[in-house]
Amino acid sequence: MSVTVRVPAKVNVQLGVGGLRADGFHDLANVFFAVALGDEVTATAGTGVTLSCSGPDAAVVPLDESNLAARAARLLAAHHGIADPGVHLHIAKAIPVAGGMAGGSADGAAALVACDALWGLDTPLDTLLELAAELGSDVPFALIGGVALGRGRGEILEALPVGGTFHWVFAVADGGLSTPAVFHECDRLRDEAGSGSSDTDVATPDADPALLAALADGDVVALAGALANDLQPAALSLRPALADTLRAGTEAGALGALVSGSGPTCAFLAKDADTAAAVAEALRASGTCRAAHATYGPVPGAAVPGRG
Repeated sequence: MSVTVRVPAKVNVQLGVGGLRADGFHDLANVFFAVALGDEVTATAGTGVTLSCSGPDAAVVPLDESNLAARAARLLAAHHGIADPGVHLHIAKAIPVAGGMAGGSADGAAALVACDALWGLDTPLDTLLELAAELGSDVPFALIGGVALGRGRGEILEALPVGGTFHWVFAVADGGLSTPAVFHECDRLRDEAGSGSSDTDVATPDADPALLAALADGDVVALAGALANDLQPAALSLRPALADTLRAGTEAGALGALVSGSGPTCAFLAKDADTAAAVAEALRASGTCRAAHATYGPVPGAAVPGRG
């Protein structure tokens, strides 16, 4: 018996970053948006917890206990008192690795759902969300999908209304960026600018009302104008070539562009599906990225296809 779960990537249409807290984290105003580009995780009965992976970035996906999918399986088993969980998890990878689209977090969420179904546990969603938050700040959103405002470290979620479908293009860079390194660079740049980087220096961020209204109204032009990412200067500082990618997508017709999360993937908002396809083609030809994918959203979170 096996269970396959599809899980979406995310783009942060707004990522407001507060100052560095005493615990080493930052308060966030993180507007997550789930897109159809996603991974699939298949859970099959096995011995112990084992992993395999296929897809363009499979060679750089860790297949040990550091993988969030393996950690998710063990955490779910421990919660239910299963001393010796037996499952093999195969990850069919489409989300860029270390690309700012929460691919590892998505796989952790998918593993929770897949193992829960495989083992017949029927764990309540609220409990799965609590377990997901233990795994990482982005994991809970991958469970629910759609569009949501994440507060705290991003794990405290509030679903947001959306008035339509939006079309996106994601330009994948060569290599990844470390999320902790990008946050550290954000703090360094704030200190260098003289504004300070602690939570006593930087106000707690909040969601932009104009961005929330654009989402609710389905207004692609307004949303493009409201896209914002406080980590983008840090990502560009660590990877200056991303500026060329952002410029190429904008010149090809994208209405808005930003670095996705901590990068280095760049996200472009297009007015419609045809424009998204044209922007993706232009980016592939530009030599500024490794690959470009046109997709859409919002879409639901981790789920067994056909079960909702």
